[in-house]
Amino acid sequence: MKLPGNLQRGGDPMIGSGMLEDAQSLWYELHELIHDRIWLAGLETQRAGKSLVDMVVAGVMVGVLLIGAWLGLMAVAVLELVDHDVVATSSAILLAVVTNLLLTLLLYGVIRRKSRYLQFPATLRSFQTTPSGRRDTEKT
Repeated sequence: MKLPGNLQRGGDPMIGSGMLEDAQSLWYELHELIHDRIWLAGLETQRAGKSLVDMVVAGVMVGVLLIGAWLGLMAVAVLELVDHDVVATSSAILLAVVTNLLLTLLLYGVIRRKSRYLQFPATLRSFQTTPSGRRDTEKT
């Protein structure tokens, strides 16, 4: 039995065009979905940027307020030492300055010790190859 020409070549042309329309529709929906996702990512990036700026500004304000509170505490300590005739005014101020410098040195040491971890030392060590002589001694 001989089939009609359009069925011999691969099926009903209406079925083929329906699949083409479905593929085009699917492609259009995919394009719209990608566009919407990119638009959403852009909006969220904008919001995240604004939030980061707000957080930095708030952090700077907190820092300024903490500095003011620390200076207030130092002033109270100096006044208490002077009022109770423990030390002279200039010595009390000098004591406050020395205390601040010692705390600064202590915090500087903490920062230096912690800064080593910012260089990812274990990760960098894992990328280095072991020397051939050392590799032989490890196996035995």
